[in-house]
Amino acid sequence: MNKNILTVLFIGTVLFYQQGNSQKLDSNKKKPNIIVVFADDISARELPIYNSSTWSVAPQGGDTSDPKFRAVTPVMDRLATEGLYIKTAWGATICSPSRASMMTGRYAHLHKWWHLKDRGKFKNEEGKNITYPLYESSPYTIGIVAKAGGYATYWAGKTQIDGVEKFGFDEGCFTPGVNDKGNPYSDFKIVSQKINGKPVLINEDTGGQVDYYAQGGWYWKPNVELMNYPNSKKKFEYWPNTPESKASYGLNTYGPDVELNFILDFMERKKKEDKPFFIYHTSHLGHDGWDFLNSDINPETRQKWPGTPIVEWKNGKYVRTNPNVTGDKGNYDTHGTVTEGGIHNHVKYLDYQLWQYVQKLKELGIEDNTILIFCADNGTSGYGKGSTVSQRGPHIPMLIYAPCLKMTKKGAQDALVDVTDILPTIAEITGVKLPDNYELNGESLIPFLTTSKPEHRKWIYTFHNEKQLIRSKDVLIDGQGTIYDVAKYPADLISFPKIKEVSETSKTYQTEYKELKDILPQFDMYKTEHDAPVNGIGKVDPLKVKK
Repeated sequence: MNKNILTVLFIGTVLFYQQGNSQKLDSNKKKPNIIVVFADDISARELPIYNSSTWSVAPQGGDTSDPKFRAVTPVMDRLATEGLYIKTAWGATICSPSRASMMTGRYAHLHKWWHLKDRGKFKNEEGKNITYPLYESSPYTIGIVAKAGGYATYWAGKTQIDGVEKFGFDEGCFTPGVNDKGNPYSDFKIVSQKINGKPVLINEDTGGQVDYYAQGGWYWKPNVELMNYPNSKKKFEYWPNTPESKASYGLNTYGPDVELNFILDFMERKKKEDKPFFIYHTSHLGHDGWDFLNSDINPETRQKWPGTPIVEWKNGKYVRTNPNVTGDKGNYDTHGTVTEGGIHNHVKYLDYQLWQYVQKLKELGIEDNTILIFCADNGTSGYGKGSTVSQRGPHIPMLIYAPCLKMTKKGAQDALVDVTDILPTIAEITGVKLPDNYELNGESLIPFLTTSKPEHRKWIYTFHNEKQLIRSKDVLIDGQGTIYDVAKYPADLISFPKIKEVSETSKTYQTEYKELKDILPQFDMYKTEHDAPVNGIGKVDPLKVKK
């Protein structure tokens, strides 16, 4: 990486050094735009390009080889061929920790997000124990880095992180909103109430009690909140927020469409301003959710993944059927304009949205100067999500389409990548250098993508509370301490042979195993350093952190 410091930038109290671009970009082009689409709960096996012999079945999940439940992804297929896809990419085993690692480029020993609700604590100035804010544990976020590089920044979709305004994003569209309890526009919510002194969950749409978890709906009739909407006098405001949007909002409004419409508008505005942009699109697609349009609420039979608008690939483009949903209070008729539930339909809708991205880039004349990364946070619910067995939990898809990079590799890449690698990749693309003594756990992908470098990194790692998972090219140690031979992928991408005695394997395996065991202790801090540093908020100087 070029060490020549060109400019010193201050963003709040955070110091950056902007460096000359060392990545192999077309020197005749401007700084490339960056789009990261971070989908929800999708295992690599759900995408046809990974050639798994099994995938998830609708409506409740599980394993199948039935082509009926196979996603159709012509756009992902093309992007993976003209760009590349990573055969072994990892997130964390479950949502929040994976999103924390994506946002910060760090593992839990630093950001302290060990599991969904298991996050580091500290005492604030009032002496109260509260959750250690992610933006304090790791002040150099992907948004802050992109902004330091001169980029306009937009965050859309799922948050799962408090203090969204502190992560370096100029604008945002959140579904559901970060202050969602007061949203007046949608009753598609599951809320907690007390009946006879006992907490229960109520579907606000029907008034009926349900067995689920609290949520503001993010698919149909979504709960939406905007951040720093142009010309608004408020930092946060609920959407719909204009006479036109209020007139069109209703049962046929689909949350993923709302997110992307705001993103595409932002891209168009920044193109007119001749300013590079960074999009962080944390889609809910892939995640299960309460199916407000379906009257079946039986936990054993209801649809795990609500249906999407119908889209079909015809003559080299997608055609979308406009939804026509009628009814009220739990009794709805979709008139054949909404698909059946199933993650395969969610993946297909993501493919449709990637097509929309590419079409907009072409329309704006910037496809050849944009880097598009698609991945997910963790494995599919009901199959991999939350699992520490083998690599069920962390194995995710990852595609990289970057016409502006002089890429030396295309198609399937037998490389090891994890979500912490995205932040240093963005830093190198944008020309931002973090302090040398600030610990990042990821590594920039640029050298691997643009040179003859045969491998990206020698190992990848993740965590689940106190459990740790790590793998190299040939050896995997899962969260149960089981050792696997992962030199070759089995047909189902998961049934690796177990290694009972490492001493009976080849020298290569023994060496890799020892290297992995030597790495684990540096991250094994769940019991010893679970919480924030004792000096608390405002006392951690990132420029003095020892690496």
